[in-house]
Amino acid sequence: MHFKQRARSLFAAGLILTAGAGSALAQCGNTSAGFETWKTSFANDARKAGVRSSGLQALANAQYATRTIAADRNQKSFRYSLDKFMQVRGADTIVAQGRKRKARSPDFYAALERQYGVPSGVLIAIHGMETAFGGFMGDSSVVSAIVTLTYDCRRSDFFAPHAIGALKLVDQGSITGATKGAKHGELGHTQFLPGNALKYGVDANGDGRVDLYNQTDALASTANFLRQKGWKTGQGYQQGQPNFAVIKQWNAATVYQQAIAIMGARIDG
Repeated sequence: MHFKQRARSLFAAGLILTAGAGSALAQCGNTSAGFETWKTSFANDARKAGVRSSGLQALANAQYATRTIAADRNQKSFRYSLDKFMQVRGADTIVAQGRKRKARSPDFYAALERQYGVPSGVLIAIHGMETAFGGFMGDSSVVSAIVTLTYDCRRSDFFAPHAIGALKLVDQGSITGATKGAKHGELGHTQFLPGNALKYGVDANGDGRVDLYNQTDALASTANFLRQKGWKTGQGYQQGQPNFAVIKQWNAATVYQQAIAIMGARIDG
């Protein structure tokens, strides 16, 4: 899956970001050679941040994710024009399937909009764009991927809080060290980065746990994320309208934001 460099997560106290990033920046590497040594150092930061035994064991078992590094160094899709991006990502198919999904479950989407203020089309467009409506949620270890990216020198400070988040999700039982997600550690139906999943995840189906691999929890969590990032109920989300900027909080690529806005309007239309 492509990398979605969402806005930095503020899911925990600044200590987590400072401690995690500090260790990563001090000992980061661009090959697998120092990974095992770095994990031992990062485990100290994880303990200080509140990670417990299950999370620490998942960190100890994490493997250097070669495919993640390869994907991170070869991102291309966001260099496309808007038309090319929408063609490559199958926008027409997402819209057609999205309309059908909305028609099949109107009460579900209407309830989400009443609670969070986010229109159905936006949530459905994100769901379709990220995983083809849950059709493919990734085949990489979430923990290994996000830990590897924290170790890697390119964006250690960005990924460090998400690595801590992933380990805490393991502690909570939301994921395990074997849980699969995208190559950059995003997880679930709408591909949350782990730190964001930790902060914005919602137990919408009432089973007592936040499970981003459950569609109900995932879409409610996505709506909650957008609302918490400033979504204004009843305001527009096309370019130049108040909520367009909030889509940027989900994904920093302009072409992605434009595609979601266009598809969302077509689905809601």
